Amino acid sequence: MPRVAGYSATPQSRKLGLKDGTRLAVVGAPEGWPLEAPPAVENVDGDDAADVILAFVRDLATLDGGIGGWGRRIAPAGMVWVLWPRKAAGHRSEVDENAIREAALVRGLVDVKVAAVDTDWSGLKLVWRKENR
Repeated sequence: MPRVAGYSATPQSRKLGLKDGTRLAVVGAPEGWPLEAPPAVENVDGDDAADVILAFVRDLATLDGGIGGWGRRIAPAGMVWVLWPRKAAGHRSEVDENAIREAALVRGLVDVKVAAVDTDWSGLKLVWRKENR
C-alpha cells in the first residue's frame, strides 16, 4: 500500500488530479522525490503545455520567477500545484500558502485547494479565473 500523505487516506495521484493521459510537468522536485502510484501520465518539460504542473518552491524568488510561466503553460483549463516544504514536518521556508496566493492573484490565477502532498510537502492548487479561460 502506498504511503499516505498527511491525515488523508486519499491517494496522492487522486489528490493531485492525475489520470491516465494527463500531460504532467514536474518542476524543481528534490532529487529522488517519488510520485506515489502514478497513473499513465505523459511527462512534458521545457515550455510545453501541461494539464498539471507540480512546481516545488523553497523561496519567494523561485515562486515569483516561475508562476507566470507556469500559468501560461496550463492555459486555459489546467492546474498548477505550487508545493512548499511543510512546516508541520519541521521544515523552514519563507514560502507559505499566503505568499503563493498573493503571487497568483495578481496574475489572474486563483487557489481552489490546499493539501498535504506527502510528509514533506504541502501544495496549493491554482487555476485560471473563469473570466480568464
